[in-house]
Amino acid sequence: MGGFINRPIQPLQQSKVDQALVKMIATDFQPFTIVEDRGFRAYTAALDPSYVLPSRGTISKRMLPNLFEKVRAELQEQIRTAPAVCLTTDCWTSNTTTSYMSVTCHYITDFKLRSNLLDCFVVAESHTSQNLAQELSRVAKEWGIQDKIAACVTDNASNIVKAVNDILKWNHVRCFAHLLNLTVRSSVHQTEIQALILKVKSIAEYVRRSTVASAKLREMQLQMGQVQLRMKQDVATRWNSTYFMMQRAIEIKEPLVSTMALLNPLLPALTPEEWDITKEVCDILKPFEEVIVEMSSERFVTGSKAILMARGLQRIVAHRQRNPSTHEPVKGMVNFLAADLEKRFGQIERVRVLAEATLLDPRFKKHAFVIERNAEETVSRVERVTTLRPGVQNPTTGAMLEIKGFLAEPLIPRKADPLEWWRVRAQVYQNICTVMKTRLCIVATSVPSERVFSKTGQIIRQEEQAQPFKSV
Repeated sequence: MGGFINRPIQPLQQSKVDQALVKMIATDFQPFTIVEDRGFRAYTAALDPSYVLPSRGTISKRMLPNLFEKVRAELQEQIRTAPAVCLTTDCWTSNTTTSYMSVTCHYITDFKLRSNLLDCFVVAESHTSQNLAQELSRVAKEWGIQDKIAACVTDNASNIVKAVNDILKWNHVRCFAHLLNLTVRSSVHQTEIQALILKVKSIAEYVRRSTVASAKLREMQLQMGQVQLRMKQDVATRWNSTYFMMQRAIEIKEPLVSTMALLNPLLPALTPEEWDITKEVCDILKPFEEVIVEMSSERFVTGSKAILMARGLQRIVAHRQRNPSTHEPVKGMVNFLAADLEKRFGQIERVRVLAEATLLDPRFKKHAFVIERNAEETVSRVERVTTLRPGVQNPTTGAMLEIKGFLAEPLIPRKADPLEWWRVRAQVYQNICTVMKTRLCIVATSVPSERVFSKTGQIIRQEEQAQPFKSV
């Protein structure tokens, strides 16, 4: 007699599936109530009718806390073995004005850059420098890293800068992306450029809001043999969304112009000169957007790129100054960018931890420096740091020989992994390899902390909308 025999799930298998379930809920930000959803229960029963789904209470009160403690213990042990860490932090306020603070940690183990969220919590007190410093100090002590913080990356707000620099006495690094955002946002807020952006924005809003306009745009794109692309809308607080909006307008210029001409809305149309200016503005902003994307990664070494990227943007803008646009608004924008880049990044080679990270990156070394004196001073500092390591015999001579040998090695390709290079050469340059781990762990931006709120913020907003009268 054939057929499927439904055997009861064994305790060990039940536990294994339970763990997979709670990991899925944590990883994918699923609500605990998923185990009560009819569709999910039917799907689970189809996979294994004998499996008993735990209740949401069991998940929230026992299973998830147990998983949290297990993962936390494993992570603490991993961070304990790292010679140094870099922290990033950021604050965010929900729709109900509840304030949150996140802290991420970045470090090198087994010649790989690791990134972890250490904490995300409600900040009940006012955001004074003293309060922020206390919270950061608490997190550092809980994780046992207070004596191995190579740097802390934050935005430019005076309260957090004072907390890190003056109160905690940590090496403070200003977020590269934040500084660049300030530069670009100010450049596009010049009167003539802003007037042009408002024109493009009004067209984008009209096309996106009007079903007739959207349908007509698709029709015109089809007639002209173009890919059907929607207009993009900008967000006031994000200059790159303005760039994407203007870039999209350029991409669909012909069908967009035809659509507006046929529908004849009461909107000011862009003149041929304004279309040219829009194109030039997009060309200018493109490298800034590319740099921010590259520097915001937390999977790859980025702190060591800061000097090179800043100098690269300065060279691009200087080239445009030497070959000026025929349009005055564009010339004004380029001149503003040049002045603001110099103001914010002119002394970047003097930021010690970034300079040392650059020097110890086999892709760049001294070649990223524009000012030779800054490069030589960085070499001397790295030599001094190396000689201070306990157990180094004949420290001065050894450090100098290692640095000299390292600098004499050929540069590796720009897209190569510097940590893999160090893994292979670790035995050759043992002393400066240890110093390297305290510098190449430094990230260029505080974006890792900001990303925490991208997903968590959605969950919090949904909670607030679902429970509008919840008392705190």
